[in-house]
Amino acid sequence: MDDSLSRAFAALADPIRRDIVARLTADDATVTELAAPYDVSLQAVSKHLGVLEAAGLISRRRDGQQRWAHLEVDVFDLLTGWIDQHRRRAEARYQRLDAVLADLPETRDRDLHRDQE
Repeated sequence: MDDSLSRAFAALADPIRRDIVARLTADDATVTELAAPYDVSLQAVSKHLGVLEAAGLISRRRDGQQRWAHLEVDVFDLLTGWIDQHRRRAEARYQRLDAVLADLPETRDRDLHRDQE
């Protein structure tokens, strides 16, 4: 498995980090702004941001005394590509199963009976 993919999914496993990512879709934010809705310390939020940064989900920059977090959207291509690939495979498997079930005599009879009701 691709290490960057593993890091990204692991980073998103935490609800606070998922919420931070969701909030960064609107705009860049400072650590203080990101920490505001949580009952955790600035240091804890900084650690969460460090995990997100190591996973490639965000980048951070310093502007004077403030540290800004910026969402790196390119990593979402990696995540959605992996999800889409496996979703398509699962859908194909279920379509094959549906075709097999439709060919079973008792399924056809039950569907025919249901259509007549």
